[in-house]
Amino acid sequence: MSNNKNWYKLDNAAKIVPSTAKGANTRVFRLTCELNEEVDGDILQAAVDETIEEFPFFNCVLHRGIFWYYLEDSDLRPVVEEEHSPACLPLYIPGHKNLLYRVNYFEKRINLEMFHVLADGTGAFMFFKSLVIRYLQKVHNLNEDIKPIDEFSIEEKNVDAFTDNYSKEKGLKQLKEMSSVKAYQLTGELDDNLLPHLLEGTVSSSKFLGLAHEYDTTVGVLCVALYIKAVIQTMNRTQRKKHVVVSVPVNLRQFYESGTARNFFGVINIDYDPADYDGNLKSIIDPVDKDFKEKLSSENIEKTMNSYSALEHNLAIKMVPLPIKDFTIGRFDRAAKKGVTTSMSNLGRISMPKEVEEYIDRFSAFMTAASQQVCVCSFKDKMTFGEVSPYKTHRVMLNFFRCLSEVGIEVELGSNDYDEEIE
Repeated sequence: MSNNKNWYKLDNAAKIVPSTAKGANTRVFRLTCELNEEVDGDILQAAVDETIEEFPFFNCVLHRGIFWYYLEDSDLRPVVEEEHSPACLPLYIPGHKNLLYRVNYFEKRINLEMFHVLADGTGAFMFFKSLVIRYLQKVHNLNEDIKPIDEFSIEEKNVDAFTDNYSKEKGLKQLKEMSSVKAYQLTGELDDNLLPHLLEGTVSSSKFLGLAHEYDTTVGVLCVALYIKAVIQTMNRTQRKKHVVVSVPVNLRQFYESGTARNFFGVINIDYDPADYDGNLKSIIDPVDKDFKEKLSSENIEKTMNSYSALEHNLAIKMVPLPIKDFTIGRFDRAAKKGVTTSMSNLGRISMPKEVEEYIDRFSAFMTAASQQVCVCSFKDKMTFGEVSPYKTHRVMLNFFRCLSEVGIEVELGSNDYDEEIE
């Protein structure tokens, strides 16, 4: 390790990422901003060069230590290119010294892809929003003082919020409980090269909110309930004997005061028994809503936060050499996945300064997974669902969109290039 470079411990959520980045699950996520005009690559490069100075932690490379992975400052600089390869390709390649994020563009779209070691979706959006603002300032000669609405200092962005908020709890107990359930597993025809197949669906935010109000529920609960319904529609009678479990990442910044741009999230599992479905969406919404409220209680949120911190504070785990940790964590991750049907991450409403709103059409987000994962975000009146899967077809997500079409909510669909059909 070079003496003149800073190095950083991985935050507690990031510690399991390198060990679980296998096959289709590259642990790379993508944030996209579609503008109302073509992107200028040279200006985007200049914007990236300036924005990364506010997020020095992101300009690191990943190394293997004796007991843990760690990050080290790097002199490497990101090179912006026009997109010419499949989305969400691996960013961490063992033995290679490379940055853990990339920025590219295609026509009107700016894309940020990031390895989950650096940040979660909320943290990455801090960087991405600053980048988009800086780009638009340069293109349209806007006031240089325009800043993101949720602006924080460099010190606040770099803090490890798990360490700051940890309290002694038997967090590992919750991790074991998460791997004890056997849930219904999605299947499909896999891509020969396990490339990620992206499906993007955009609906009216106001109409979706109106539908949530009709059912007297929240947008988050409605998203998960509709997705469970879409899964059930693919199941036969025998398969319906298994529960549908949706893993939902929770932004812990909502519960602990933090402006970190690093990982700071927990996961709750929403468990639904298809036997309770009577054909009415309400029969899914009510138990899902109840499960959300129980698992988002302050007591359970603290357990969720501590479950990640326990990996660092458990002495037995601390002293195990990294190769054994990799094997053990990978094995646990595979066992835990048997308790999850699918994942849905709601990144909420993306707010931007009024001075730049007119130049932006929409934002979207995608996260790779061994099976499939859906990311939800909204900007103005466009709510976007981004699904990533190694499967060649999108049966569940298309069912999801049909459910919306049946109640009068129009859906605009898009997919990546090597998906010739999305039906």
